[in-house]
Amino acid sequence: MEIDCQPEESVVSSFDEDCAVLGHVKDMSLEAEAVVNDVRFAVDEMHVSQSLSSASDVAYINVETREGNRYCLELTESGLRVVGYAFNQVDEELDTQYHETVYSLLDKLSPGYREAFGNALLQRLERLKQSGQ
Repeated sequence: MEIDCQPEESVVSSFDEDCAVLGHVKDMSLEAEAVVNDVRFAVDEMHVSQSLSSASDVAYINVETREGNRYCLELTESGLRVVGYAFNQVDEELDTQYHETVYSLLDKLSPGYREAFGNALLQRLERLKQSGQ
């Protein structure tokens, strides 16, 4: 697996930091890119969907967990939710819970994410401890 971002850079960042605000509406395609960059280190694959059309109020993210499960996520002002169980798939009949953050969604979906995220936090704390001595 290739890591596109370092865990120490993404563990404490918030995807709201990188969003673009157009009036009072966030640009969800930019928001989605920030979400992907925040947690890509802790999943096998994650990218903004190029097949599903994004708009200023919605974007779709494809994610494959460390367990090999694939999901299509919808990102809106309400948060993130699973809308399909394959890349670029939206099941209109699927009624899943919104999550405020990508962290809480992936924490629910993937024990491997939870472990990778926890390990990244521990590594960062260890580096901070060493640099403080």
